[in-house]
Amino acid sequence: MNKIIDLNNISQNAAFLMSISSMMFYWFNLAFPRLKILLSLAQQTSLLTIFSVTYILGSRWVIYQYFPLSNLYESLLFLSWGLLMVHKVVEYNFKNSIIGSVILPLVMFIIAFTSFSLPTDMQQASPLVPALKSNWLMMHVSVMILSYATLMIGSILSILFLVISKGKEVAIKGSSTGYTPRTPNLSYNLSISSEKANKGSDITSGMKLDQLTLLESIDNLSYRIISLGFPLLTLGIISGAVWANEAWGSYWSWDPKETWALITWLIFATYLHTRITKSWQGKKPATLASIGFLIIWVCYLGVNFIGKGLHNYGWVL
Repeated sequence: MNKIIDLNNISQNAAFLMSISSMMFYWFNLAFPRLKILLSLAQQTSLLTIFSVTYILGSRWVIYQYFPLSNLYESLLFLSWGLLMVHKVVEYNFKNSIIGSVILPLVMFIIAFTSFSLPTDMQQASPLVPALKSNWLMMHVSVMILSYATLMIGSILSILFLVISKGKEVAIKGSSTGYTPRTPNLSYNLSISSEKANKGSDITSGMKLDQLTLLESIDNLSYRIISLGFPLLTLGIISGAVWANEAWGSYWSWDPKETWALITWLIFATYLHTRITKSWQGKKPATLASIGFLIIWVCYLGVNFIGKGLHNYGWVL
């Protein structure tokens, strides 16, 4: 047992070191894109981070005979694992390395917090309370956290969109599904002008063409990732309702966690509705997704600190 604990500590340290190394390599790759070795190192160290976190969660699963999602420590580690896995899937399919430069800092912070800031007693595994002794633990909680991870990545890209386009009026018109992963789609009718630019200036006076292409790609990538996360969130809420009925005899009790999960669902449902039916693109949906990022954290952690309800035992998230 002591050897396993030592290996867990080593894996925690390795996960933190690999995550911060990967973050730096992704940042250096942005600064020096011609040095291909930087991107390769970033991808390899992020894979090592995944392996380290997987070992920690897997070993707890084997030792304690339950899926490791029963407390704050395990939940945050699973969130970091989910962020890394979604990042890898998106990076592989869309060949876009900018995602790693904005996701790895968040992963590094989560791993550092769980490994070095959480009290030791909160990192220890404890027997499951009766309500958690169910197969729904794996189904509901894992899907919810994976949906949080996916929606966070999409929302962070929207925040990045707002940062890059700050001080400029951006209006992107066209099909919201017109993004081609490998070959950027330049068929959009873009009208972008700097707030400080003269009225008669052309499009390049407000923003360079490569920036226009970058904003177009970020906007569409954010939309696609949120479109993936929303069904996961819906499935997680439905499975939670079924589990609640099995455990407490009611599908919905307006518990703080349930209420904020519903608010999160409504925020991203509104985002997708405006994208699909009103063809919103650019700053308006990006602002909505950015608000959604904050709402996710309130739902995920906030209600556990400030609210009392059925989901507070054991720091279940």
